[in-house]
Amino acid sequence: MNNNHISTGTIARTAVLLLALTNQVLSAMGKPILPIESSTVEQLVTAGITTVAALVSWWKNNSFTAAAIQADAWMGEKKKRVN
Repeated sequence: MNNNHISTGTIARTAVLLLALTNQVLSAMGKPILPIESSTVEQLVTAGITTVAALVSWWKNNSFTAAAIQADAWMGEKKKRVN
């Protein structure tokens, strides 16, 4: 039960969220990452990406600490025994 590594999914979701948030901030400062010409469309797309990334990234249980990762493993074992 000493499996203390952050899952690939947690890292991927967090990276997508950071990219979306960075693009949102840069877009607000007039320096977007995404090369979209129309500022209205750019704002809508950026806000949409940020919203989707935030929801997807934090919908799942993202365990970063060793204690949380151990708790996830414990919960997985308990679920196996119930099923």
